[in-house]
Amino acid sequence: MSWFEALILGIVQGLTEFLPVSSSGHLEIGQVLLGSSSEENLTFAIIVHVATVLSTLVILWYEVMRLFKGTFSTWKWNAEKDYVAKILVSMIPVFIVGIFFKDQVESLFGNGLRLVGVCLLITAFLLALSEWLQKRRQNSGHEVTYKDALIIGVAQACAVLPGLSRSGTTIATGLLCGVKKESVAQFSFLMVLIPIMGEALLDMIKLLKGTMESDLALLPAVVGFVAAFVTGCFACRFMIEIVRRQRLVWFALYCAIVGSVTLIATLC
Repeated sequence: MSWFEALILGIVQGLTEFLPVSSSGHLEIGQVLLGSSSEENLTFAIIVHVATVLSTLVILWYEVMRLFKGTFSTWKWNAEKDYVAKILVSMIPVFIVGIFFKDQVESLFGNGLRLVGVCLLITAFLLALSEWLQKRRQNSGHEVTYKDALIIGVAQACAVLPGLSRSGTTIATGLLCGVKKESVAQFSFLMVLIPIMGEALLDMIKLLKGTMESDLALLPAVVGFVAAFVTGCFACRFMIEIVRRQRLVWFALYCAIVGSVTLIATLC
């Protein structure tokens, strides 16, 4: 992988991690078009995912610190502890998938784009349906409950499939549950921090121990990291505003077009 290819893929990851168009699906498409090796793909995916986690921390730093201080500054149960508990509940489904089905999930990557195309079409449907119902709802919605957190967590676990947008699926699911649009966007971005950081840490340990091979050079790795971080900061802030203004239908249209083109290309 050259530094230019890493730049392109880093930008793609940074933008699509937060925009509801599936970062994994776009990385799969980009890597197929650029002809990257499977070893490079896995290592690069780890690096750019860490970059987008850091961009989330930067954009939501005030909220993260508020939750951290509120959780550990007192023994009493408060709003911050309650919110963190909901995040932990949302992590249960993806934790189960990561522990028991990690190899099966990883086998889905790098095996063609047909699944990516199908999942992009599912993402388009979820986004369109959630916006349609949101516009017809009489009230503004409610805050995230424990039940909502678990359901959104199940949606996040399903979104490990390449092409099924994590942010799009979790935000759409939250809106379908009746959660306030501002609340569900923030919850969606915060709930993914620990799972991605944990997975990236485990994979980095394997990489350092030599149990995971990598042909990725230093320069492409650095370029990809910086590109994903900078564009991730922009996309995270932009996506929160998009959800607030109810403009998900345009992303639904985009996913439908890309998914259809991808499916047609695999059938030709």
